[in-house]
Amino acid sequence: MQTRAQWGVAVFVVGVLTLVFGIGVGVYADQAYPDVIPYFAHHSSGRIDTTELQQAIRVIQADYVDANVDPKKLSHGTVQGLISSLGDPFSAYYDPDQYKKLQQVYTGHYSGIGIYLTFTSSYPVITGTVPGTPAPSAGLQPGDQILKVGDKDMKGVTADQASTQIQGPDGSKVSITVQRGSQTLTVTITRAEIQVPSVRSTTIADHILYVRIYQFTTTTTDDFHTALSSGLPGAKGMVLDLREDPGGFISEADHVISQFVASGETFELRDRSGHVERHDVSGEHLATSVPLVVLVNANSASSAEIVAGSLQVHHRAKLVGTLTFGKGSVQQDFPLSDGADVHLTVKRWYLPNGQTIDHKGLTPDVTVPLASATLEFDVLQPSLGYAKDAQLNSALNVLAAG
Repeated sequence: MQTRAQWGVAVFVVGVLTLVFGIGVGVYADQAYPDVIPYFAHHSSGRIDTTELQQAIRVIQADYVDANVDPKKLSHGTVQGLISSLGDPFSAYYDPDQYKKLQQVYTGHYSGIGIYLTFTSSYPVITGTVPGTPAPSAGLQPGDQILKVGDKDMKGVTADQASTQIQGPDGSKVSITVQRGSQTLTVTITRAEIQVPSVRSTTIADHILYVRIYQFTTTTTDDFHTALSSGLPGAKGMVLDLREDPGGFISEADHVISQFVASGETFELRDRSGHVERHDVSGEHLATSVPLVVLVNANSASSAEIVAGSLQVHHRAKLVGTLTFGKGSVQQDFPLSDGADVHLTVKRWYLPNGQTIDHKGLTPDVTVPLASATLEFDVLQPSLGYAKDAQLNSALNVLAAG
Protein backbone atom coordinates (compact mmCIF):
# COMPACT_ATOMS: atom_id res chain seq x y z
CA MET A 1 0.00 0.00 0.00
CA GLN A 2 1.33 3.36 -0.80
CA THR A 3 0.56 6.98 -0.28
CA ARG A 4 0.53 8.71 -3.62
CA ALA A 5 2.17 11.92 -2.49
CA GLN A 6 5.15 10.16 -1.03
CA TRP A 7 6.12 7.74 -3.69
CA GLY A 8 5.50 6.07 -6.82
CA VAL A 9 4.89 2.33 -6.36
CA ALA A 10 1.90 -3.50 -5.29
CA VAL A 11 0.10 -5.28 -5.41
CA PHE A 12 0.36 -5.29 -7.54
CA VAL A 13 -0.28 -6.75 -6.17
CA VAL A 14 -0.40 -8.88 -6.69
CA GLY A 15 -1.10 -7.32 -3.46
CA VAL A 16 -0.94 -10.27 -4.79
CA LEU A 17 -1.53 -10.09 -8.46
CA THR A 18 1.39 -8.92 -10.33
CA LEU A 19 0.77 -6.18 -12.78
CA VAL A 20 1.42 -3.85 -10.01
CA PHE A 21 4.41 -0.55 -9.54
CA GLY A 22 9.07 3.70 -8.20
CA ILE A 23 11.30 5.18 -6.02
CA GLY A 24 10.92 7.03 -2.74
CA VAL A 25 9.00 6.68 0.46
CA GLY A 26 5.37 5.65 0.80
CA VAL A 27 2.84 2.89 1.21
CA TYR A 28 1.50 0.70 -1.57
CA ALA A 29 -1.32 -1.80 -1.14
CA ASP A 30 1.37 -4.20 -0.25
CA GLN A 31 4.32 -1.90 -0.41
CA ALA A 32 6.08 0.96 1.36
CA TYR A 33 9.42 2.74 1.30
CA PRO A 34 11.18 3.93 4.46
CA ASP A 35 13.57 6.88 4.76
CA VAL A 36 16.12 4.76 6.59
CA ILE A 37 16.55 1.16 7.63
CA PRO A 38 16.36 0.89 11.42
CA TYR A 39 18.98 -1.09 13.30
CA PHE A 40 18.41 -2.52 16.76
CA ALA A 41 21.32 -4.10 18.59
CA HIS A 42 18.90 -5.70 21.00
CA HIS A 43 15.42 -6.85 20.09
CA SER A 44 12.57 -7.66 22.42
CA SER A 45 12.50 -11.23 21.15
CA GLY A 46 16.24 -11.74 21.57
CA ARG A 47 19.37 -11.42 19.46
CA ILE A 48 19.99 -13.52 16.38
CA ASP A 49 22.95 -15.85 16.81
CA THR A 50 25.01 -15.48 13.61
CA THR A 51 27.79 -17.83 14.74
CA GLU A 52 26.69 -20.74 12.54
CA LEU A 53 26.08 -18.42 9.61
CA GLN A 54 29.59 -16.98 9.84
CA GLN A 55 31.06 -20.46 10.19
CA ALA A 56 29.19 -21.67 7.12
CA ILE A 57 30.40 -18.71 5.07
CA ARG A 58 34.00 -19.36 6.13
CA VAL A 59 33.71 -23.06 5.27
CA ILE A 60 32.32 -22.28 1.82
CA GLN A 61 35.00 -19.69 1.08
CA ALA A 62 37.78 -21.94 2.35
CA ASP A 63 36.80 -25.40 1.12
CA TYR A 64 34.14 -25.30 -1.61
CA VAL A 65 35.48 -27.09 -4.71
CA ASP A 66 35.00 -23.99 -6.90
CA ALA A 67 37.37 -21.34 -5.62
CA ASN A 68 35.63 -18.62 -7.62
CA VAL A 69 32.58 -18.32 -5.40
CA ASP A 70 30.76 -15.05 -6.04
CA PRO A 71 30.54 -13.29 -2.66
CA LYS A 72 27.56 -11.25 -3.87
CA LYS A 73 25.62 -14.43 -4.58
CA LEU A 74 26.46 -15.71 -1.10
CA SER A 75 25.26 -12.44 0.39
CA HIS A 76 22.04 -12.45 -1.62
CA GLY A 77 21.38 -16.10 -0.76
CA THR A 78 21.92 -15.39 2.93
CA VAL A 79 19.33 -12.60 3.01
CA GLN A 80 16.95 -14.66 0.90
CA GLY A 81 17.22 -17.49 3.41
CA LEU A 82 16.42 -15.14 6.28
CA ILE A 83 13.26 -13.92 4.58
CA SER A 84 12.21 -17.45 3.57
CA SER A 85 12.56 -18.61 7.18
CA LEU A 86 9.69 -16.29 8.17
CA GLY A 87 7.26 -18.53 6.33
CA ASP A 88 5.37 -15.47 5.08
CA PRO A 89 4.24 -15.76 1.43
CA PHE A 90 4.18 -11.97 1.04
CA SER A 91 7.65 -11.22 2.41
CA ALA A 92 10.43 -11.60 -0.13
CA TYR A 93 13.98 -10.69 -1.11
CA TYR A 94 14.76 -9.08 -4.48
CA ASP A 95 18.28 -8.83 -5.83
CA PRO A 96 19.23 -5.49 -7.45
CA ASP A 97 18.16 -6.53 -10.94
CA GLN A 98 14.85 -7.96 -9.74
CA TYR A 99 14.14 -4.83 -7.70
CA LYS A 100 14.73 -2.55 -10.69
CA LYS A 101 12.30 -4.61 -12.73
CA LEU A 102 9.76 -4.58 -9.91
CA GLN A 103 9.89 -0.79 -9.73
CA GLN A 104 9.13 -0.62 -13.44
CA VAL A 105 6.07 -2.81 -12.94
CA TYR A 106 4.93 -0.52 -10.12
CA THR A 107 4.73 2.40 -12.56
CA GLY A 108 2.35 0.44 -14.78
CA HIS A 109 4.81 0.79 -17.67
CA TYR A 110 7.42 -1.89 -18.29
CA SER A 111 8.71 -4.39 -20.84
CA GLY A 112 7.18 -7.83 -20.56
CA ILE A 113 4.29 -9.91 -21.87
CA GLY A 114 1.22 -8.42 -20.15
CA ILE A 115 -0.22 -10.83 -17.60
CA TYR A 116 -1.79 -10.60 -14.16
CA LEU A 117 -0.51 -13.18 -11.69
CA THR A 118 -1.64 -14.35 -8.30
CA PHE A 119 0.33 -16.13 -5.58
CA THR A 120 -0.50 -19.72 -4.73
CA SER A 121 1.19 -22.30 -2.54
CA SER A 122 2.37 -24.16 -5.63
CA TYR A 123 2.83 -22.21 -8.88
CA PRO A 124 1.90 -18.66 -9.91
CA VAL A 125 -1.42 -18.54 -11.75
CA ILE A 126 -2.44 -16.20 -14.55
CA THR A 127 -5.61 -14.37 -13.54
CA GLY A 128 -5.88 -12.16 -16.60
CA THR A 129 -4.05 -10.62 -19.54
CA VAL A 130 -3.66 -7.00 -20.63
CA PRO A 131 -5.57 -6.47 -23.88
CA GLY A 132 -3.38 -5.95 -26.94
CA THR A 133 -0.20 -7.33 -25.35
CA PRO A 134 1.93 -10.36 -26.33
CA ALA A 135 0.41 -12.74 -23.73
CA PRO A 136 -3.13 -13.03 -25.16
CA SER A 137 -1.71 -13.03 -28.68
CA ALA A 138 0.41 -16.06 -27.72
CA GLY A 139 -2.64 -17.86 -26.35
CA LEU A 140 -1.99 -17.52 -22.61
CA GLN A 141 -5.25 -17.65 -20.65
CA PRO A 142 -6.58 -16.96 -17.16
CA GLY A 143 -6.18 -20.09 -15.06
CA ASP A 144 -2.88 -21.14 -16.63
CA GLN A 145 -0.32 -22.19 -14.03
CA ILE A 146 3.20 -20.99 -14.81
CA LEU A 147 5.49 -23.96 -14.30
CA LYS A 148 8.68 -22.55 -15.81
CA VAL A 149 10.11 -19.31 -17.10
CA GLY A 150 12.87 -20.43 -19.41
CA ASP A 151 14.50 -23.30 -17.55
CA LYS A 152 13.71 -21.92 -14.09
CA ASP A 153 11.09 -23.80 -12.08
CA MET A 154 8.45 -21.48 -10.59
CA LYS A 155 7.25 -23.73 -7.76
CA GLY A 156 6.70 -21.64 -4.63
CA VAL A 157 7.68 -18.42 -6.41
CA THR A 158 5.57 -15.35 -5.56
CA ALA A 159 3.72 -13.40 -8.21
CA ASP A 160 6.13 -10.45 -7.98
CA GLN A 161 9.17 -12.72 -8.20
CA ALA A 162 7.74 -14.49 -11.22
CA SER A 163 7.06 -11.13 -12.82
CA THR A 164 10.69 -10.09 -12.53
CA GLN A 165 11.71 -13.35 -14.21
CA ILE A 166 9.31 -12.78 -17.10
CA GLN A 167 10.31 -9.17 -17.76
CA GLY A 168 13.13 -8.28 -20.12
CA PRO A 169 14.19 -5.91 -22.89
CA ASP A 170 11.65 -4.91 -25.50
CA GLY A 171 11.94 -7.27 -28.47
CA SER A 172 13.65 -10.07 -26.54
CA LYS A 173 12.07 -13.52 -26.21
CA VAL A 174 11.01 -15.51 -23.18
CA SER A 175 9.85 -19.12 -22.95
CA ILE A 176 6.86 -19.80 -20.68
CA THR A 177 5.71 -23.31 -19.71
CA VAL A 178 2.16 -23.50 -18.36
CA GLN A 179 -0.18 -26.15 -17.05
CA ARG A 180 -3.71 -25.88 -18.45
CA GLY A 181 -5.89 -28.65 -17.10
CA SER A 182 -4.16 -31.87 -18.11
CA GLN A 183 -2.09 -30.12 -20.79
CA THR A 184 1.45 -28.81 -20.43
CA LEU A 185 2.21 -26.12 -23.00
CA THR A 186 5.37 -24.18 -23.77
CA VAL A 187 5.18 -20.94 -25.72
CA THR A 188 7.93 -18.53 -26.74
CA ILE A 189 6.81 -14.91 -26.52
CA THR A 190 8.46 -11.71 -27.73
CA ARG A 191 8.43 -9.09 -24.99
CA ALA A 192 7.04 -5.64 -25.67
CA GLU A 193 6.54 -2.33 -23.87
CA ILE A 194 3.45 -2.70 -21.67
CA GLN A 195 1.22 0.14 -20.54
CA VAL A 196 -1.23 -1.20 -17.99
CA PRO A 197 -4.61 0.57 -17.94
CA SER A 198 -5.91 1.78 -14.59
CA VAL A 199 -9.52 2.86 -15.20
CA ARG A 200 -11.84 2.37 -18.17
CA SER A 201 -15.56 3.17 -18.37
CA THR A 202 -18.61 3.08 -20.63
CA THR A 203 -22.39 3.29 -20.42
CA ILE A 204 -24.34 0.01 -20.65
CA ALA A 205 -27.92 -1.24 -20.35
CA ASP A 206 -30.43 1.48 -19.43
CA HIS A 207 -28.09 4.39 -18.59
CA ILE A 208 -25.86 2.42 -16.20
CA LEU A 209 -22.33 3.72 -15.79
CA TYR A 210 -19.84 0.82 -15.85
CA VAL A 211 -16.36 1.57 -14.48
CA ARG A 212 -13.57 -0.98 -14.27
CA ILE A 213 -10.47 -0.42 -12.16
CA TYR A 214 -7.75 -2.78 -13.36
CA GLN A 215 -5.36 -1.79 -10.58
CA PHE A 216 -4.76 1.11 -8.22
CA THR A 217 -1.87 3.06 -9.75
CA THR A 218 -0.64 6.64 -9.57
CA THR A 219 -3.22 7.69 -12.16
CA THR A 220 -6.28 6.02 -10.64
CA THR A 221 -7.61 9.03 -8.74
CA ASP A 222 -7.50 11.32 -11.78
CA ASP A 223 -8.74 8.63 -14.17
CA PHE A 224 -11.59 7.69 -11.84
CA HIS A 225 -12.58 11.34 -11.36
CA THR A 226 -12.71 11.75 -15.14
CA ALA A 227 -14.85 8.63 -15.53
CA LEU A 228 -17.33 9.85 -12.92
CA SER A 229 -17.45 13.43 -14.19
CA SER A 230 -18.20 12.34 -17.74
CA GLY A 231 -20.38 9.32 -16.98
CA LEU A 232 -22.53 10.22 -13.97
CA PRO A 233 -24.77 12.86 -15.58
CA GLY A 234 -27.90 10.98 -16.63
CA ALA A 235 -26.76 7.70 -15.06
CA LYS A 236 -29.47 5.72 -13.24
CA GLY A 237 -26.94 3.53 -11.48
CA MET A 238 -23.33 2.40 -11.47
CA VAL A 239 -21.38 -0.85 -11.57
CA LEU A 240 -17.83 -0.69 -10.20
CA ASP A 241 -15.89 -3.71 -11.48
CA LEU A 242 -12.98 -4.79 -9.25
CA ARG A 243 -12.68 -8.33 -10.57
CA GLU A 244 -9.09 -9.46 -11.24
CA ASP A 245 -7.86 -6.26 -9.53
CA PRO A 246 -4.66 -7.05 -7.57
CA GLY A 247 -4.71 -3.82 -5.59
CA GLY A 248 -2.23 -0.97 -5.54
CA PHE A 249 -1.86 2.34 -3.74
CA ILE A 250 -3.97 2.69 -0.61
CA SER A 251 -4.13 6.43 -1.19
CA GLU A 252 -5.95 5.71 -4.45
CA ALA A 253 -8.29 3.34 -2.62
CA ASP A 254 -8.98 6.16 -0.14
CA HIS A 255 -9.89 8.52 -2.96
CA VAL A 256 -12.17 6.02 -4.69
CA ILE A 257 -14.07 5.30 -1.47
CA SER A 258 -14.35 9.04 -0.80
CA GLN A 259 -16.21 9.58 -4.07
CA PHE A 260 -19.04 7.40 -2.75
CA VAL A 261 -18.98 8.13 1.00
CA ALA A 262 -19.21 11.67 2.38
CA SER A 263 -17.92 11.05 5.91
CA GLY A 264 -16.43 8.44 8.19
CA GLU A 265 -13.49 6.06 8.08
CA THR A 266 -12.19 4.29 4.98
CA PHE A 267 -9.92 1.77 6.71
CA GLU A 268 -7.35 1.35 9.49
CA LEU A 269 -3.71 0.25 9.61
CA ARG A 270 -2.33 -1.50 12.68
CA ASP A 271 1.30 -2.36 13.40
CA ARG A 272 2.73 -5.02 15.70
CA SER A 273 2.61 -2.69 18.72
CA GLY A 274 -1.12 -2.21 18.24
CA HIS A 275 -0.87 1.39 17.05
CA VAL A 276 -3.90 2.28 14.95
CA GLU A 277 -3.62 4.62 11.96
CA ARG A 278 -7.10 5.68 10.91
CA HIS A 279 -7.87 6.83 7.38
CA ASP A 280 -10.92 9.04 6.80
CA VAL A 281 -12.76 10.02 3.65
CA SER A 282 -11.58 13.23 2.03
CA GLY A 283 -11.78 15.34 -1.11
CA GLU A 284 -14.73 15.43 -3.47
CA HIS A 285 -17.75 13.18 -3.17
CA LEU A 286 -19.12 13.00 -6.69
CA ALA A 287 -21.15 9.82 -6.37
CA THR A 288 -22.70 9.67 -2.90
CA SER A 289 -26.24 9.14 -4.15
CA VAL A 290 -25.95 7.04 -7.31
CA PRO A 291 -27.16 3.43 -6.78
CA LEU A 292 -24.03 1.27 -6.74
CA VAL A 293 -23.05 -2.38 -7.11
CA VAL A 294 -19.45 -3.63 -6.88
CA LEU A 295 -18.25 -6.72 -8.75
CA VAL A 296 -15.62 -8.87 -7.02
CA ASN A 297 -14.08 -12.31 -7.40
CA ALA A 298 -11.30 -14.50 -6.01
CA ASN A 299 -8.67 -12.30 -7.66
CA SER A 300 -9.92 -9.05 -6.11
CA ALA A 301 -7.22 -8.35 -3.56
CA SER A 302 -5.61 -5.83 -1.26
CA SER A 303 -6.68 -2.26 -2.20
CA ALA A 304 -9.54 -3.69 -4.26
CA GLU A 305 -10.75 -5.40 -1.09
CA ILE A 306 -10.33 -2.18 0.89
CA VAL A 307 -12.65 -0.36 -1.52
CA ALA A 308 -15.20 -3.16 -1.81
CA GLY A 309 -15.18 -3.94 1.91
CA SER A 310 -15.40 -0.33 3.02
CA LEU A 311 -18.32 0.39 0.68
CA GLN A 312 -20.05 -2.74 1.97
CA VAL A 313 -19.51 -1.79 5.62
CA HIS A 314 -20.79 1.73 4.96
CA HIS A 315 -23.90 0.15 3.36
CA ARG A 316 -23.07 2.18 0.30
CA ALA A 317 -22.94 -0.71 -2.16
CA LYS A 318 -23.83 -4.36 -2.53
CA LEU A 319 -21.13 -6.79 -3.59
CA VAL A 320 -21.86 -9.27 -6.37
CA GLY A 321 -19.58 -12.13 -7.44
CA THR A 322 -17.52 -14.59 -5.42
CA LEU A 323 -15.40 -14.63 -2.25
CA THR A 324 -12.39 -12.32 -2.61
CA PHE A 325 -8.70 -13.18 -2.21
CA GLY A 326 -8.29 -12.27 1.46
CA LYS A 327 -5.09 -10.21 1.70
CA GLY A 328 -5.20 -7.96 4.73
CA SER A 329 -1.47 -7.42 5.26
CA VAL A 330 0.81 -4.56 4.30
CA GLN A 331 4.38 -4.97 3.13
CA GLN A 332 7.20 -2.46 3.31
CA ASP A 333 10.20 -2.23 0.99
CA PHE A 334 13.59 -1.74 2.63
CA PRO A 335 16.11 -1.01 -0.17
CA LEU A 336 19.57 -2.27 0.75
CA SER A 337 22.91 -0.58 0.10
CA ASP A 338 23.69 -2.71 -2.97
CA GLY A 339 20.38 -1.96 -4.66
CA ALA A 340 18.62 -5.11 -3.44
CA ASP A 341 15.40 -5.01 -1.45
CA VAL A 342 13.82 -6.63 1.58
CA HIS A 343 10.05 -6.76 1.05
CA LEU A 344 8.64 -7.32 4.52
CA THR A 345 5.16 -7.60 6.03
CA VAL A 346 4.93 -4.80 8.61
CA LYS A 347 1.22 -3.99 9.10
CA ARG A 348 -2.30 -5.24 8.65
CA TRP A 349 -5.30 -3.26 7.47
CA TYR A 350 -8.81 -3.40 8.90
CA LEU A 351 -12.23 -2.32 7.68
CA PRO A 352 -14.06 0.63 9.32
CA ASN A 353 -15.92 -1.82 11.57
CA GLY A 354 -12.63 -3.18 12.89
CA GLN A 355 -12.83 -6.47 11.00
CA THR A 356 -9.96 -8.06 9.08
CA ILE A 357 -10.42 -9.95 5.84
CA ASP A 358 -6.94 -11.50 5.99
CA HIS A 359 -7.10 -15.16 4.96
CA LYS A 360 -10.90 -14.81 4.89
CA GLY A 361 -11.84 -12.56 2.01
CA LEU A 362 -15.04 -10.58 1.53
CA THR A 363 -18.31 -12.44 1.16
CA PRO A 364 -20.53 -10.93 -1.54
CA ASP A 365 -24.10 -9.93 -0.77
CA VAL A 366 -25.08 -11.84 -3.89
CA THR A 367 -22.91 -14.83 -4.77
CA VAL A 368 -22.71 -15.51 -8.49
CA PRO A 369 -20.01 -17.79 -9.97
CA LEU A 370 -18.52 -17.31 -13.42
CA ALA A 371 -17.02 -20.26 -15.26
CA SER A 372 -14.12 -18.30 -16.74
CA ALA A 373 -12.65 -14.81 -16.68
CA THR A 374 -12.88 -14.87 -20.46
CA LEU A 375 -16.65 -14.44 -20.05
CA GLU A 376 -16.26 -11.09 -18.28
CA PHE A 377 -17.45 -7.97 -20.08
CA ASP A 378 -14.54 -6.31 -21.89
CA VAL A 379 -14.91 -2.56 -21.49
CA LEU A 380 -12.20 -2.10 -24.12
CA GLN A 381 -14.41 -3.95 -26.61
CA PRO A 382 -17.94 -2.97 -25.52
CA SER A 383 -19.47 -4.00 -28.86
CA LEU A 384 -18.94 -7.66 -27.84
CA GLY A 385 -21.60 -7.19 -25.20
CA TYR A 386 -22.03 -8.82 -21.80
CA ALA A 387 -24.60 -11.56 -22.40
CA LYS A 388 -22.23 -14.24 -21.09
CA ASP A 389 -21.16 -12.26 -18.02
CA ALA A 390 -23.50 -13.71 -15.39
CA GLN A 391 -21.98 -11.58 -12.63
CA LEU A 392 -22.47 -8.30 -14.47
CA ASN A 393 -26.02 -9.27 -15.42
CA SER A 394 -26.74 -10.09 -11.79
CA ALA A 395 -25.36 -6.67 -10.77
CA LEU A 396 -27.69 -5.01 -13.27
CA ASN A 397 -30.62 -6.98 -11.83
CA VAL A 398 -29.71 -5.79 -8.31
CA LEU A 399 -29.70 -2.20 -9.54
CA ALA A 400 -33.01 -2.64 -11.33
CA ALA A 401 -34.58 -4.11 -8.19
CA GLY A 402 -33.51 -1.05 -6.22
